[in-house]
Formats: sequence, structure tokens, C-alpha cells
Amino acid sequence: MPLPSIYCVHSVLVPLFRDIRAAWRLIHVVWLVLRGIATVRICFPRWGAVQQRAMKQAWSRRLVEVLGVRIDPCDVQLPASTLIVCNHISWLDVFVMNALTPTTFVCKDEVKDWPALGWLVEHSGTLFIERGSRAAAARSAQAMTMRLTGGERIAVFPEGTTTQGSSMLPFRAALFQAAIDAQVSVQPASLRYRDATGARSHAPAYDGDLSFGQSMLNIVRASGIHAEIRFLEALAPTCGRRELARLSEAAITRDLGFMPIPEEQILDDELAAAPDAGSPLPADAARAA
Repeated sequence: MPLPSIYCVHSVLVPLFRDIRAAWRLIHVVWLVLRGIATVRICFPRWGAVQQRAMKQAWSRRLVEVLGVRIDPCDVQLPASTLIVCNHISWLDVFVMNALTPTTFVCKDEVKDWPALGWLVEHSGTLFIERGSRAAAARSAQAMTMRLTGGERIAVFPEGTTTQGSSMLPFRAALFQAAIDAQVSVQPASLRYRDATGARSHAPAYDGDLSFGQSMLNIVRASGIHAEIRFLEALAPTCGRRELARLSEAAITRDLGFMPIPEEQILDDELAAAPDAGSPLPADAARAA
């Protein structure tokens, strides 16, 4: 009987190794989430804001590492209080950003439905925005203004939903009002994911009908994912929210090498700047953080 060819052995062992690695990563993710829940329940009520932010950063760094994602070095020197605005590709974006700099995120209510991670997000200082009205957006902007005035760093995704990472959607302007009211700078940031060859990685993308569970599997099965966040020139809150949205959007699209988005497409509605969680799914819940 002829011995199996090197190609046959390779075609069997590589998928097997990939599945074993994915299972190992998932086990570590579950353990890390359970530890995070215990820490938030037991320690957060006794800790001050500085300790809580340090824990969020350390936990996010560990989660990203366990998922097999490497964050490219970035010299982060941001003001204590600023509004970060970034393009949105995946639920992973939140943890990549927090791994670089502890940040309070604005999310839609549906994010609370994520399995386990949703509870952590809800109980670690996240601000939530309701769907359905300008009044809800106004209340969220007021809450953001209070946090920014109190010295917090807040991040929003002005597209309002995720993309494949090969283009951007028009920015929504409503929540930029918080930076104007609090008189803090707006910090545009560009985010991209690459594979081991330097090409754009599709694994982290979380859009369309993809469930949270399938998105997680895509990430843990992948190899060599690199995340890069570039903090661009900050914008002073000296103009209207639509202009701040336009300038931020232009800076990010230019840095990512995307086609400019026409100014008239900038939106100003109740869904501004909160990441989309999609339609709840059984035990899998929602979309995009």
C-alpha cells in the first residue's frame, strides 16, 4: 500500500490543528469571561474609577490575546476627556480599543443580549442608547456630556452599524453634540484588520446575517490577525455637529484609502453613533458592539 502523500497529510492535519486551536481558544474565552463577571460583581463596587479602568484594559488585552489577535504598537497619548470616533467592523472593535486605552463606549440596548459578554459590557460603565426617537438620542447625548465633563474618555461608532472593512457608511452626527456641549476634542481613529500576509482580514467582520457565535468561530479559527488603530489629528469643538461628523469621516476615509462619502449623506438621527446589535438570535443574540 502506498504511503499517503505529503499533500494528503497536510490537508488532514492543518484543518485538525485549526479546530484544536479554535477549541482551545474558546475554552480560554469562556474562562476569561467567567473571571471577568466575578471581578465585576465582587471587586467593582469597592474599586474607584482608576482601578476599574485599569482592570478593563488588562482584561481586554487578555481577551484579544486569547482570540489570537495581535494589536500593532500605537503610541497612545490622548486627553483624559475626549470623544473618540472610529469606523466599525466587528464586536471585537470595542475590546481592541479598550486594550489600547480604557474607554467608555456608547452601545445600543441590544448589546445587553450578548451571551455573557453582554452582561460584562452592561456592568462595566457602558452607556446605552435607545432606538426609535430623537428624544432618546438627546438623552444619550446629555449622559455623554456629563461623563465627558467629568473627565471620562468616550468612544462611538458614527456609522451606526458594522461593515466588511472595505468601505465606510455615512456618519451620523447627533452624538457629536456631546463633544460640543462638554467642550472636549473629537478624536478620529481609523481601524483595520490584516492577516499574516498584510492583506485585509475578513475573519473579524461582523455584518449581514452572521450570528455572534459564527463571528466568534471565524475569529478563533483564523491565524495571524493583526489589528491596527491609528489616532488621527484631533478636532476642536468649534463648529456644528454635522461639520464635526464630516471632518471626522473625511479624515478616517482618507487614512484608510476609501472613496470620500458625499457630504449630503451625513445623517442626523436617533441611531447616531451607537454600534448596531442587529436582531436578537436564540442564545446567540445580537450584532456588533
